[in-house]
Amino acid sequence: MKKTDQEKTRRNAAVALKYDGSGAPAVSATGQGALAEEIIAIAREHGVPLYEHPELVEILARLDLGEEIPDMLYRVIAEILAFAFHLQGKSPDDFR
Repeated sequence: MKKTDQEKTRRNAAVALKYDGSGAPAVSATGQGALAEEIIAIAREHGVPLYEHPELVEILARLDLGEEIPDMLYRVIAEILAFAFHLQGKSPDDFR
């Protein structure tokens, strides 16, 4: 089965979010291709948990750098952050 250009783009994209415990998470980096690979490599180097979800990346990549996530994504991003905290043995209180 041949991959479409859209499927290839989705697979080669990355978005990084920053969350400091106040306000909503915001986009801190976004890229495709080699830049996406670099974002992922930096995250791995720093022990940042990765979550793969092409449709979510596609939505988040439309946001500007520094822009907070939209209300419609609060719940899904909160669940991902909670899981990432759990994987690291942390809780949101550890960031205050």
